Amino acid sequence: MRVGFGYDVHRLVEGRKLVLGGVEFPHSRGLLGHSDGDVVLHAICDAILGAASSGDIGIHFPNNDSRFKDISSLALLEETHEIIKGKGFMVKNIDVTIVAEKPRVAEIIPLMKEKIAKVLKINREDINIKATTNEGLGFIGKEEGIAAFAVVLAKRIIRTFRKSKPKEE
Repeated sequence: MRVGFGYDVHRLVEGRKLVLGGVEFPHSRGLLGHSDGDVVLHAICDAILGAASSGDIGIHFPNNDSRFKDISSLALLEETHEIIKGKGFMVKNIDVTIVAEKPRVAEIIPLMKEKIAKVLKINREDINIKATTNEGLGFIGKEEGIAAFAVVLAKRIIRTFRKSKPKEE
């Protein structure tokens, strides 16, 4: 078992969609970023990569690469999943904290869990997402940005091989 930690933060700006955990959320502003700016999925990607000692999201999906301009972070999560599978790991569980003064995200947490579970091929019950405010303090408290923290437990995949070929029918 390996543990990884991830953190991401983006500024809220006019003229962008707000996407959190792969879910478009109705809000007057969205998160500024090279991709869709989804801090939840970016924090999860960093935590997954950390658990597999595979660098960080900036190494794999640099913000100066036009292939990732406005890309859905669900696609980045899918590619991150392939990276760690290639290193012999699978995600066992995820714990995420979203820090935002507004909007209140509790109502979309089940949908976020569903989208993440589908990409990572894990049970929704193995994903925990919670949200809190910054109590009016700092840039988050002033509603200038949103942050997310993620912890991932990854398990090394143990493959068993047969010594003899299966019988052909």
